[in-house]
Amino acid sequence: MTAGVPERPLIPQPPATVAALRRAVARLPAALPAFTREADAAADGVRQVFIASWAAHVHVQRHPHLAARFRELEDLVAASDDEAQVRGAAAELGRILDDAYAAMERGASPPALVRPV
Repeated sequence: MTAGVPERPLIPQPPATVAALRRAVARLPAALPAFTREADAAADGVRQVFIASWAAHVHVQRHPHLAARFRELEDLVAASDDEAQVRGAAAELGRILDDAYAAMERGASPPALVRPV
């Protein structure tokens, strides 16, 4: 890939519905079992939070370089004993997720996505 050229997503961002997200997740590496487990467990009251969380996951995972960086940061947080390094990695993970939610909100149709707390 040429520097400065944006990476193309693996799949389009799906609508924020359980059915559309299930189809998208099925096309992403190894995420379908967790999605299905969480979808089955999500009660009506938390369905919007479930949808928003998985829509953000799809948004990140459909960009290979961003997904790789996200996994790298998760691994660093899990393995490091350096508190400053963990804080920095966690902050970057937060920025990636904030960017994902912001991107979805720009393209979301009512009702707006509910971010998990």
